[in-house]
Amino acid sequence: MSRLSLILPIFYFTVDASILVVAFSGSNYLLNRNHHQGLEWTALATAISLWAVIAYVRKLYQSNLNNGFTPRVISYSKTYLIFAIALLSVTYLTFDFPLEVSKELLSFVLVFLALNIIVNYILIFVITLWRRRSENIKYTLVIGVGDLAVKISNYFDSNPDFGFRIKGYLKSNGKEESKVNSTKVIGHLRDIKQYLSDNPIDEIVIALPYKSARNWKKIKNIIDQADLNGTRVSYLPDYKGLFGNNFKIIHDGNLHAVNVRQLPLDEFQAAIEKIIFDFVFSGLALLLLSPALILISVLIKLDSPGPVFYCPFRVGRGGKHFKIFKFRTMYENDRAAGGMRSTLINDPRITPVGRVLRKYNLDELPQFLNVFLGEMSVVGPRPHRNFLNQQMKEHLDKYMLRHYFKPGITGWAQVNGWRGPTETELQISQRTAHDLWYIENWSFLLDLKIVWMTIFSRSAYQNAF
Repeated sequence: MSRLSLILPIFYFTVDASILVVAFSGSNYLLNRNHHQGLEWTALATAISLWAVIAYVRKLYQSNLNNGFTPRVISYSKTYLIFAIALLSVTYLTFDFPLEVSKELLSFVLVFLALNIIVNYILIFVITLWRRRSENIKYTLVIGVGDLAVKISNYFDSNPDFGFRIKGYLKSNGKEESKVNSTKVIGHLRDIKQYLSDNPIDEIVIALPYKSARNWKKIKNIIDQADLNGTRVSYLPDYKGLFGNNFKIIHDGNLHAVNVRQLPLDEFQAAIEKIIFDFVFSGLALLLLSPALILISVLIKLDSPGPVFYCPFRVGRGGKHFKIFKFRTMYENDRAAGGMRSTLINDPRITPVGRVLRKYNLDELPQFLNVFLGEMSVVGPRPHRNFLNQQMKEHLDKYMLRHYFKPGITGWAQVNGWRGPTETELQISQRTAHDLWYIENWSFLLDLKIVWMTIFSRSAYQNAF
């Protein structure tokens, strides 16, 4: 950690504490407050203490210190909101203030917010000018010439006030494709020892792609050469090359980990949205469709002997089996557990009423009860039979990712025409590809779009037999 990194947090906190004092004194002056001096100074001490604790917990002075005005405002706004709520709560629970002091307290938090924004803007402007002075530039050597190196270059170019200037790039090997400015590619990694001896470098950034980074001897050699010359080193991990696009870095105390498959529905807010949508939508559907459900049940009983419902087992979330509710559409159904007979075109087992139900997807309506019970979602990958699940699991590497979340009554594959049989390579790959695309790109609006397409799009009724 540089000396400046140690000084800046202390400096920023001192500035904020001073603003608190000025805001408190200013609100007193504006409201002509001349009594309750003891309580006022106690409130000020409480305010400074609360701000220090909240800023420490939120790491306000450990992050965003080098960023522009907008990120700083966002970070400060969140801290300020927590501070205002905490201050008002503590003071009202601890002190018995009259109405006049209550007005003073509200005036104080508002003045503090205004002054804080103004002062931070001035600080950022002054520090930016100071960092752009030539004597404050940090010359940087980047190891690598690929996508990671481009990312570093763009980051420094868009934040010139950070003071970093790229002196050049070194290739890790002769086969590495260069995506940076070719005029700044100054040599090969084997030249690093000589280059550091001949050129003043403040920091080395290792930006090697995953395939190159597997050779840890290269990275160890870079660090050894940097240590030999007293040069700092930063390593930019190629998370995307190793894990793909869907990952999340997790910090929990001293534990730092990477969630390799971080998908939209893993986020708490998204999961709650989907749960509420499923519960409300399925409840309304069961209520509003109850006359139709009763009518269909009567027609099934009149059409052929047997139960109204067919309840086979399907593979759900996490690979767990559950009983799915469907209207019976056949004279002779496959076994509920372990069944392997697929439906064929003009299948003689289908009843006259069943043929109509299957054509318009009406046989799936009882599955709203599965959704209401929390076993399924309105929208999601369609649940498969166990034997089919095993076949596709062995056929496709990432097939089982579709079991991260609940299966659905309808899905992205179905509304795009990939329902029905999975007999060909194209049918298997396209259905799975659409299911995986859905879980990687989920949004509430996408669910609404799929519901709309299920009802009104012709493609949702393709291969219905």
